[in-house]
Amino acid sequence: MSRIGKLKILIPENVEVNFNKLDYVISVKGSKGILYQKINSCIEVIIDKDKILLSRSKEDKYIKSLHGLYRSLIYNMVYGVTEGYIIKQELIGIGYRAEIINKLLYLYLGYSHNIIFKLPDEVQASVIDKKGFPVTIILKSIDKYLIGQVASKIRHLRKPEPYKGKGIKFSNEIIYKKAIKSSTKK
Repeated sequence: MSRIGKLKILIPENVEVNFNKLDYVISVKGSKGILYQKINSCIEVIIDKDKILLSRSKEDKYIKSLHGLYRSLIYNMVYGVTEGYIIKQELIGIGYRAEIINKLLYLYLGYSHNIIFKLPDEVQASVIDKKGFPVTIILKSIDKYLIGQVASKIRHLRKPEPYKGKGIKFSNEIIYKKAIKSSTKK
């Protein structure tokens, strides 16, 4: 049996979980919002009073991998509607700025033009620009997959370069800088 898939998911008091056996869609509703996830028909979802258990119908390798996957997805949904997810990104570089106007993230990243990034409705963003510290973009959402995808797209606009460390990085990310070649110095 899958080590992750066999773990039970505890349901907090203020969370409502429903499973539609006709469509195989699970919905998780909490104080921060509601999330839906389609489940493969080979995975059976059992909802007790305060816990969720998942079981599989076959012992196929593919079905075993889905067992752990759906357990993790449902756990992320329960955590998202109760606590929510936060990702912080830092803009490292002289003149790098960011501002939010009407759900649009304006990024000034050293290019000849500014970049306008449209944020999804499910993601809230804020910018902290404190003197002496790098500009920080804070993303908040209840959907872990969506917030990770948005953060990855923002980081991809200007990846940190290895010589000076300029670019967009996650706040807990460590950039290892390369030394400049000594043969080029004269």
